[in-house]
Amino acid sequence: MKYDIQPGVKGLIFDLDGTLADTMPYHFQGWQVACKKYGARIDTAFLRLHTGSPGWLIATEIIKNSGLEGKVSVEQIVNEKLDQFFRVQHNVKEIVPVADIVRKYHGKIPMAVGTGGHREAVERTLTITGLRKYFDIIITANDVGNFKPHPETFLKCAEMMKVEPADVEVFEDGDLGLEAARMAGMIATDVRAWYDSNW
Repeated sequence: MKYDIQPGVKGLIFDLDGTLADTMPYHFQGWQVACKKYGARIDTAFLRLHTGSPGWLIATEIIKNSGLEGKVSVEQIVNEKLDQFFRVQHNVKEIVPVADIVRKYHGKIPMAVGTGGHREAVERTLTITGLRKYFDIIITANDVGNFKPHPETFLKCAEMMKVEPADVEVFEDGDLGLEAARMAGMIATDVRAWYDSNW
């Protein structure tokens, strides 16, 4: 899969999970273990629907869907999920066609990571995949008050890159993120067809 950026683009923003890094099977595994422990339910369709949301929002929905309000806290599920994810995170690999774009344009035009992920997990994934050195600007769920599909994550990236939103191309694998990019007035590029996801 060879892809080049759109003509006239002056800045690039990359989602992380499922876009730069093939983390989703491991995130799903973590959610499965956490849900099983507390008697909750989750399936791949649910997680795909919520791709781009921070973990605490996903956990809130899981608790509601499973009728566990008052029986388990958001923190319990999120902490268990993160523990499980960290145990297998060393297996995460880059998504080559997207990472190739990062390497091609590093040092040529501004680039940022805009993700709904937890800061610690994000930093670790970028380090494990060898992609951390390419990004000075990383906006996570810990850095914004509004989450995808709200455009705040991407608008904050553009502001820090000093690039007008209309001149930014966003690479995403989630419907929420693609909507956020469009709401920010940016070019939204869906990478889901670029690689074989195994979750």
